[in-house]
Amino acid sequence: MNSHEVKDIVKEKYGRAALRIASGDSSCCSVRTATGGCDPITSNLYEADEIAGLPVEAVEASLGCGNPTVLAQLNQGETVLDLGSGGGIDVLLSARRVGPTGKVYGLDMTDEMLTLARENQRKAGVENVEFLRGEIESIPLPDNSVDVIISNCVINLSADKDRVLAEAFRVLRPGGRLAISDVVVRGPVAAQIRRSVELWVGCVAGALDEEEYRDKLAKAGFEEIDLEPTRIYRVEDAREFLAGAGLDAEIIAPEVDGRFMSAFVRAKKPAAK
Repeated sequence: MNSHEVKDIVKEKYGRAALRIASGDSSCCSVRTATGGCDPITSNLYEADEIAGLPVEAVEASLGCGNPTVLAQLNQGETVLDLGSGGGIDVLLSARRVGPTGKVYGLDMTDEMLTLARENQRKAGVENVEFLRGEIESIPLPDNSVDVIISNCVINLSADKDRVLAEAFRVLRPGGRLAISDVVVRGPVAAQIRRSVELWVGCVAGALDEEEYRDKLAKAGFEEIDLEPTRIYRVEDAREFLAGAGLDAEIIAPEVDGRFMSAFVRAKKPAAK
């Protein structure tokens, strides 16, 4: 798929999810298994005390694969940008951490998600937040304008990851931090199988190989690059999905098991000389 096709599918999927949640249709996770259980990728990402007091719609709209607000170690007064902010859960959590002297931007290209996020902001009574409409490949903020960039299982959805990382580097201040959760692949996987598994773990787009992710971050100019697996996906987790895609989990297990994972990805923009 080309970049336009990917974006259209992402918009349609997340727009539909936002409308469902706004209408009161609870979704403890974005995808359910055939037996009705929560998908192991998007569920149980936040501690109960973290989400206490947040609008229920913000929690239900969490479609990520990690908790970048913990990873980022945010400080009072910092300016934060969330790439692909969805229903706003990570923006609202970040706003608590940076306090009234800080500022958090949420960037999303899906109108329905932006409407939901702004309503969640209103319900939460949070003022140090601004939701922006735009694409992560072209961030509508000035150079050197934010201290920290977070993102939750969104960069893997982009068809132009080099552009996303270059834009992230541009808007970060010297010494600024990138702290994201994303889906990555460790080791080679046959194209047909990879495509089917990615539909499960990444929705529509290709997850980067771990080493390729490191290389792209370095190419963009980042340093102090670290990638830490947080959830390793097993064939058993995807058995029902793979069966529906016409794949035998037992046969492909040696090629898939343990090679797809959620990871914390950290990097830093060099400080000014």
